[in-house]
Amino acid sequence: MKKNIEEQIKIIGKGASAIISIEELKEKLIKSEKENKPLIIKFGLDPSAPDIHLGHAVVLRKLKQMQDLGHKVVIVIGDFTGKIGDPTGKSKTRIPLSTEQVMENALTYQTQILKILDKDKTEIQFNSNWLSKLNFEEVLRLASTTTVARMLERDDFKNRFNNNAPIGIHEFFYPLMQGYDSIAIKADIELGGTDQTFNILMGRTLQKSIGMEEQVAIFMPILEGLDGIEKMSKSLGNYIGTQEAPEIMFKKVMEIQDNLIIKYFELATDEHPDKIAEIEKDLNNGKNPRDIKFELAKIITRLYHTEEETKSAINYFETVFREGNLPDLIPQISIPSECSFLKEIGIFLVKDNFVSSNNEFRRLANQGGVQINKEKVTNFDNTPIRNGDIIKLGKKKFIQIIK
Repeated sequence: MKKNIEEQIKIIGKGASAIISIEELKEKLIKSEKENKPLIIKFGLDPSAPDIHLGHAVVLRKLKQMQDLGHKVVIVIGDFTGKIGDPTGKSKTRIPLSTEQVMENALTYQTQILKILDKDKTEIQFNSNWLSKLNFEEVLRLASTTTVARMLERDDFKNRFNNNAPIGIHEFFYPLMQGYDSIAIKADIELGGTDQTFNILMGRTLQKSIGMEEQVAIFMPILEGLDGIEKMSKSLGNYIGTQEAPEIMFKKVMEIQDNLIIKYFELATDEHPDKIAEIEKDLNNGKNPRDIKFELAKIITRLYHTEEETKSAINYFETVFREGNLPDLIPQISIPSECSFLKEIGIFLVKDNFVSSNNEFRRLANQGGVQINKEKVTNFDNTPIRNGDIIKLGKKKFIQIIK
C-alpha cells in the first residue's frame, strides 16, 4: 500500500542530520505521485575501502527505505573520480588508485551493497561513462561555475592552505566532478554522510547553473562505534561488519553503549519512526537497556542473516553469555580461517600476550585450565574451534576467536 506524502517524509527524515530542503522534498514527492514516476536517488561511492560495516550502511539503509517507498536508487561508482580521491577530511593529497584497484573494489562494493538494496530498484553506473567524454572546453565551463574562494570554504582545503600544505589543482575538480554526476543521472535527491556536505551541495549548484531542478540534499550523521566515542572504523576495531558471522554480530550489538541505543535503531535498522519513539519512551520509563539491546541485536542480525542463522546466534548468546556469567567485554584474537583446532591458535595467544608460550598453553589445557564455551578441554590436539568461540584460560582470562 502506497504511503501518503507526510508518511514518506517521516520515514525519509528518520535519523537524518539535515534535509535541504523539506519543502523541496515535499514538492518532489507530490510531483512523483502525480506523474506516477519514481524519484531518482543518487548515492556516490569512491571505491577505496570495500569492506562495509554498519557505519557505512547508514546511508544504504536509508536508500533501502526509500526504495520501499517506490523510488529508484542510482549508485554512482567513482571509477573516474576514484583515481583522484576525495580529499575530504584528509590533511594531505590522497594517493590515486589504479584502474585495476578501482574496478576490483567496485566489484566488491556491488556484491555487498546488493545484499542491502533491492536489486530491481537499483541501477549501478560508473562515472567514467560521462566524465571521460568531457572535452577541455566543457571542463573549463564546469570550472567557471565556482571560485577558488568557494573551494577554500571546505575545511580540509582551508586547513591545508593555512598550514602551507600542498593542494593539487586537480583536487578542486573532485567536488565539480561529483556534482556533474548529479547532472548526468538527473538526480532528484542525493544522500551522503555529513562529511560529504560540500560535494553534495555542489551538485545543487551545478544543476542550477544549467537550469535543471536542484536535487534535495539529505545528510546522514556519523555512527559511533562500540567505544561510544569514535566514528565506527575498522582501523579502530570498534566496528560491526555487515559480513561478520551472526554470533559475532549479535554479541557486538549487545556491546554498544546504552546512550547510543536509539541512534542505532534510527541509523542501523529499518524500524518505523513511531516504533522507535515507543522504544525511547520505554527506555526513559526505566526499561532495562540490556533487554532493549537484545531486541536491537535481533533486528540488526536479521537484516544481514537468515532467520535460522539469527535464531542460532540468539541461542549461542544466551547459552554462552547469559547463562555463563561471562563479562560483557571480551578481547578478541584474529586467526586465519584455515585454523580448525585448538592446538593451532597457541602462536596467536603468545603474540597477543595471553600466554607466555605454546608449551604453557598446552600445559594449561592438559591440567583442565582451558574451556571452550564453558566446556572443559580434554583433548588438546583434536578439539575443534569455530568462529566466535569463547575460550577461558585459567580462572579469569577470556578471549573470543575471530576467523
